Amino acid sequence: MLQVDINVPGSEARSYSIRIASGLLDSILDQISRDLPAKALFIVTDVNLVRSGILDRLHPAADIPRFIIDPPGEISKHMGTVTSILEAMEQANLGRDCAVIALGGGTVGDIAAFAASVFKRGVPVAQIPTTTLAQADSAIGGKTGVDSTISKNAYGTFWHPAAVFMDVDCLQTLDQRQYRAGLVESIKHGMIADQGLFSYIEQRLDAILACDPTAMTHLAYSNCRIKGRIVEQDPDEKNLRRVLNYGHTIGHAVEAASRYQLLHGEAVAIGLVAAGMIEVTLGLGQDGRLERLEELLHRIGMPTRISPYATAQQVMELLAYDKKAIDRKPRFVLTTRLGQVYCSAGQWAVEVDRKVVEEVIKRLL
Repeated sequence: MLQVDINVPGSEARSYSIRIASGLLDSILDQISRDLPAKALFIVTDVNLVRSGILDRLHPAADIPRFIIDPPGEISKHMGTVTSILEAMEQANLGRDCAVIALGGGTVGDIAAFAASVFKRGVPVAQIPTTTLAQADSAIGGKTGVDSTISKNAYGTFWHPAAVFMDVDCLQTLDQRQYRAGLVESIKHGMIADQGLFSYIEQRLDAILACDPTAMTHLAYSNCRIKGRIVEQDPDEKNLRRVLNYGHTIGHAVEAASRYQLLHGEAVAIGLVAAGMIEVTLGLGQDGRLERLEELLHRIGMPTRISPYATAQQVMELLAYDKKAIDRKPRFVLTTRLGQVYCSAGQWAVEVDRKVVEEVIKRLL
């Protein structure tokens, strides 16, 4: 088993360990019982984890109260679901001495952690991510969120998990579209922080697409080290942590404009290409990395163009709602070379001339 320790500055209670292995699922509840000072547990998962048998593998008995999100996915990522979870926790007579277990992908993790952060003014949450997306990104770092009717992740909190457990065997239950889309966050980490990881994905893609346990354990460990290092320096996303939003400015806008027909990773793939095109336009991207990126995205079957999922007007309008925007002007994370993010005047997310953004979006249609 591999382990990555995240040490959040200023609070020992916000530091935690990420454990990564194949075949870990059967022993997780015992580890949670040892590690968390909780007298009661509450499981939040979705119907996909019930159908796949993963929930039964974690805990087949019905003695732990649970909430099953149905329908699964982004369509349920709203305040109504959070309210239902909180009321279910109250009906189970849980108090501040309980802990929430988030079993599932990024949507489950975001919703469950949000609910944990506000229940009785905050109870611990243990994350058990079961998708390529969640194991690469969303289960790490303490960001929670749900969507509004206008934009993605409009409401949320910072609530670091008490523990994270990653069993790469869970990834074998995913359908190919979801599995492949989740790999985009790993590609993003290589783009912003580790050219060795980017090369590893290029070279070992066949093993990664086959869900080889050794390759996926290495991939998860690399992702956790990269994101953990950034989160430790900027846990509340004041500046540096914004580099993790590389590709997400336009990606989130395209995702919302598509009415979530696109999976998150698919939309981010388009956003990564958009960021690369902006870099080329600004003279930051002349080393061939955009071509390497597009080739890799095509190899895993990701879309790289906005059409037919959204119009240029829709994307431009939604950019104003991006969380990095100032005075409704979006900020972009850009790279100067593979593994290195551009920093201007101490800022890791920078304003880009609107005409440049419009031109890139038109080229992506």
